[in-house]
Amino acid sequence: MLYRLSSRNEGLGSLEPLPFRDAAGLQKTEKDLENLLAAHLLDVLFEDAPLLPIFQERQLQSEADIYAVNREGDLVVFELKRGVAGEDAVLQAIGYAQRAGRWVYSELDRRFKIYLQKRGFTLADLRASHQDAFQLDEPLEPTSFNRHQHLYIVGSAANEKLTDAIAYWKSQGLSVWFLPYRIYDFEGQRLFEFFSLPYDRHRNPSDVKGVLFDTNRTYDEKSVWEMIEKARVAAYGDIKYVVDYLNPGDIVFFFHKWEGLIAAAEVRGPVRRDGDQEQYRDVRFLTPVPNRQLGITRRMTAAQVTEATGKNFFWARTIKVPYLNREEAQSLIAKLNSLLSAST
Repeated sequence: MLYRLSSRNEGLGSLEPLPFRDAAGLQKTEKDLENLLAAHLLDVLFEDAPLLPIFQERQLQSEADIYAVNREGDLVVFELKRGVAGEDAVLQAIGYAQRAGRWVYSELDRRFKIYLQKRGFTLADLRASHQDAFQLDEPLEPTSFNRHQHLYIVGSAANEKLTDAIAYWKSQGLSVWFLPYRIYDFEGQRLFEFFSLPYDRHRNPSDVKGVLFDTNRTYDEKSVWEMIEKARVAAYGDIKYVVDYLNPGDIVFFFHKWEGLIAAAEVRGPVRRDGDQEQYRDVRFLTPVPNRQLGITRRMTAAQVTEATGKNFFWARTIKVPYLNREEAQSLIAKLNSLLSAST
C-alpha cells in the first residue's frame, strides 16, 4: 500500500492511503499483464531469486501464463489474474502445475526452443542455456530438471478470495505463493507495485549499488570496444532501457561473456542516445582497461567473482542480479584492480 504523507501534523505528518487499481479496471487483458512480467522477470522483479523463462502461454491452449526454471532446475509456473478471482482460479492453476509436473527434460527443451524461436533468438539447448545463465560448473543432468514444481499466482492485492484460497492450499503443503500487484494513478503518472519473492528484498534504487553489466558479446563483438574507448556503459535494441536502472554514482562492472570481468567504472551523467538502437551513460573507469589491439589479456572469471562476493549471479541477463551494495562493490573493485594490474 502507498500512502501520501501529509505535513499537517508534527514529525512525519499523517498518512493518507492512496486508492489503487488492477489491470481489469484499466481495461487491460491478462496477456498485457503477462507480457509486462515476462519482459522484466529477471532484471528488476526477482533480484535475489532469478528465474530463466522457458515458455509462455499460446493462444487457445490450456496452459499457464509463464513457465520458468530456477537454479536447481525446479519448474516455476506463473498464473496471472488481472481482476477478482477465487478458489476456482487456484484449482485451474494447480491443474496446470500438475500437468507440467509430468514433463520430462525433452519436453522442457522442446518448449524452450519454441520460446526462443518465437522471439527471434538463436536456438539453444536448455541444459547449456541453464548452465550459462547460472554459471554452473557442469550442466544439470536431464533428470535433475522438474523434480519439484512451484506455483506463483499473480493477482490484485485486493483479491481476498484468491488470497484465502492460496493460504488454504499452502497450509496443505503445496508450494504455492501469492504475488500481489497494485496499480496507482498518481500526479499524472501510472505506478506499478509488485511483491516478488523473497518479499521486500529489493535494494533502494537511489542507493549506490554495484552492477555486473554485460558487454553484448553475443550479438556484437565490437560493442565492448565502443564502451571502453568512449567511456560509456551501453545497451542496445529491445533491451536498451536497462541503462535506466543505473544511477550516477553506481559502480558498473563490465562482464565480457566467456571471459569475465574486464573493467569497473563509476556511472556519470544522464541517460543518452546514440541513434535509435543504443542508450548509454558516461562512466569514469576505476580499473585498468583492455586495449583493442592487444585484446583482453586479464580478467576475473565468473567463478572468481562468485568466490570474491559470495553471491550466485544470474548471468543470462544484461544486468546480472543480485546487485552489490556499496561496501561489496568497493571490495570487488579492490580485488579486480589487483588482478588487472598484476605484472605478467
